Amino acid sequence: MINHIIPALISFVVVSILSPLLIAVLRQLRLIQPIRKELPSDHQLKKGTPLMFGIILFVGIIVSILFSPTPLMYFLSITYILFSFVGFLDDFWKASRQDPGGVSGKTKLIFQFIFTGSLLFYVINELGIDTSITIYKNISLELPMVLYVFVITLFVVGSANAINFTDGLDGLLGVVAIPTYFFFFMISDRSEVQIFCLIMIGCLLGFLIYNVYPAKAFMGDTGSLAIGGSLSFLAVLEKVEILIPILFFIYFAEVLSVILQVLSFKLFHKRIFRMTPIHYHFRLKYGWSENTIVTFFGFISWVCAFICLAYWRFLLNP
Repeated sequence: MINHIIPALISFVVVSILSPLLIAVLRQLRLIQPIRKELPSDHQLKKGTPLMFGIILFVGIIVSILFSPTPLMYFLSITYILFSFVGFLDDFWKASRQDPGGVSGKTKLIFQFIFTGSLLFYVINELGIDTSITIYKNISLELPMVLYVFVITLFVVGSANAINFTDGLDGLLGVVAIPTYFFFFMISDRSEVQIFCLIMIGCLLGFLIYNVYPAKAFMGDTGSLAIGGSLSFLAVLEKVEILIPILFFIYFAEVLSVILQVLSFKLFHKRIFRMTPIHYHFRLKYGWSENTIVTFFGFISWVCAFICLAYWRFLLNP
């Protein structure tokens, strides 16, 4: 266990030390967050905050490969890098052009579908992941290859974007993602997965020193899409797809609120929420502070992680 903790501690220390330097560089390069006009007034005050701070999480990728240069660790690292690349394109467009819209959604989805399909091909053919979905101990739903790839591709891309939606308040995604990585650390019997998850937790803890309210810099899609991609593929590797609705509850609640809001307005010309994603609804309707929302969402994420741990331990694990 100590061999797993050491790289996590190194990641935490390095991220904590290098973050002020990265923030200064981003500020010097004027890579700052443009704020959407429809956001609450307190968010308008955040204009000028450095964006793309998620780059600092690459410390974890470097440490992961140094401590465990295995095919599986390379796969986890490449997955993170590919999704981060998509997020970087969006962030750089936003920051350099001061355009809150960023790269078109269609362009981002095309990249994500191509990357996800390629990564799934490797997972199935090189890592030997079968095309079944485990439901209960030795009971599995066997899917044809084509159907499995189709379903899992939609799941990965959808989940990655749902997790991306969660990055909307200072410290929110970092606080919510830590319990999810902890879950995968607890259930995996692969040392690479355990090391990777602990390293990501260490990185996020160091990152949160500078990202909790009031944030000195924003993660951006560079970090949030990368976290989304890595967590989604961890679910595929560990064969816990059945637990995703619970484990990813916060992420899915965020994106589902957007979908429901759009449908309700188009069909009935009425809004269900004051604003979406749903974390803004709590801010505007109930007057919750950012710290209160982040704490509440983080607590729910921990509860979901422990529910999934119990299900995995007693109902899923043979």
